[in-house]
Amino acid sequence: MKLYEFQGKRIFRQYGLPVPQGTLVVTAEELTKLAPPLVLKAQVLVGGRGKAGGVKLCRNKEELSGCFSELMRKQIKGEVVRAILAEEKVDILQEYYLAITIKGGDATPVIIASAAGGVDIEQVARENPERITTVPFSPFFGPTEYHVRTVARGLGYSDYRELKEIVFKLYRIFRDLDATLVEINPLAQTPTGLLALDAKMVLDDKASFRQQQVLVQLRQEQSSLLGVAVEPALNDDTITYVPLSGTVGLISDGAGTGMLTLDLIKDAGGQAANFCEMGGITSPEVMYSALSKVLANAEVRSLLVVLIGGFNRMDEMAAGILKYREDHGLKVPIVVRMCGTMEEEGKEMMRQAGLTTYDDLLQAVQDAVQFAGGKE
Repeated sequence: MKLYEFQGKRIFRQYGLPVPQGTLVVTAEELTKLAPPLVLKAQVLVGGRGKAGGVKLCRNKEELSGCFSELMRKQIKGEVVRAILAEEKVDILQEYYLAITIKGGDATPVIIASAAGGVDIEQVARENPERITTVPFSPFFGPTEYHVRTVARGLGYSDYRELKEIVFKLYRIFRDLDATLVEINPLAQTPTGLLALDAKMVLDDKASFRQQQVLVQLRQEQSSLLGVAVEPALNDDTITYVPLSGTVGLISDGAGTGMLTLDLIKDAGGQAANFCEMGGITSPEVMYSALSKVLANAEVRSLLVVLIGGFNRMDEMAAGILKYREDHGLKVPIVVRMCGTMEEEGKEMMRQAGLTTYDDLLQAVQDAVQFAGGKE
């Protein structure tokens, strides 16, 4: 589950991480109570907000009003802006990148740091990989002072004790909330110390059974902000649904898979109609509910279902799809890419029902875009 910046910063604050003073606003009237200079930041779940003009510095009341109106009319990668985080302007001496995540392949937790903060870290990795410091640590013991000293050397940051507090608190969030990513970009050096100017967090869907209370609160908050109902499909399962402005309906069984597929749809020239991830250990009933939610949108011209089975069984996912078709029919083309646990059984069920499955994700995306009417 991916969190909005304001949700991530609230968690940061609860753990004692320094963040700027900020207020979430959804109406122009709320904004009039705040005094400039302020930084207005569009709250969206997709990346690339800064490059898309989703962050504005406002020095006076006139700029505040104009920037607010502009941002609230904006769509960023198809996601409509429905709220803005208004924060105090900060004097920045240096910007760093700092994150804790899971390294692919060997699934090792790592600290990733760079003195090239405030920009796309993937771009830095491609163009200047020597500017990135990666420090693996034990999942049993967490990062130690030795690890923090390595990070400090990589950043060229002299105040080791201040950095240690930031890293250790970031790790506690990572551990306590079963996160797969906790990122600060940028982590700003200011005249009064380090400050987290942004907060990016992704929580592990497969650990949802340990985080029910937290996830229910976060999902309800996102649902209220979006103005859509995110109802529990079962007592212990919830669906995250974010409406977008395109025509390709999307269902995934994880936030990471879903975010990747959103980018692939855009790369193929299409536009997603929604972001919908089932999250956690799911079931045929949850798949049925996800289909009901996505296909209730009359703008959907094709449906793309992307499934990667770990705990989730592909035969059960197929059962949910086929049950929905039996009850309601499928009025738009459906493209299903499934792999993982009980993959062959799931594919066979789909074949017997006359539905095609895909092995190649890129081909699945391209066909879904084509079925929806081609490039927009």
